[in-house]
Amino acid sequence: MTVVRGLREALMLFVIALVAVAVAVGVWTVVGGGDFAFRFGVALIVVGTLLGLTGDLTLSRIGMLPARATFGLAPEREDAGGGRVLTGVGIFLFVSLPLMVVGVTVLS
Repeated sequence: MTVVRGLREALMLFVIALVAVAVAVGVWTVVGGGDFAFRFGVALIVVGTLLGLTGDLTLSRIGMLPARATFGLAPEREDAGGGRVLTGVGIFLFVSLPLMVVGVTVLS
């Protein structure tokens, strides 16, 4: 059951990212002119890379370590919080990597 929830979450994140990138690139193309497909491919690769790097909140945890140490709090756990099923590896494998593959496919 957890696998199905994780795959459903990955699919929703993937679709939301595709729609958001398509809308942003559509506005960019209307305002600036140019080729939609090229910009869409590049934007998907950029968003996939950024999502792969920041998808598991590691950067925010690293930023909070000094503050937590100052107040004598233990480091945060590696759990996926807020009802999330996917961990950082799952987000990379099932959302970020497919976004980059679609971006490369659109470019070629």
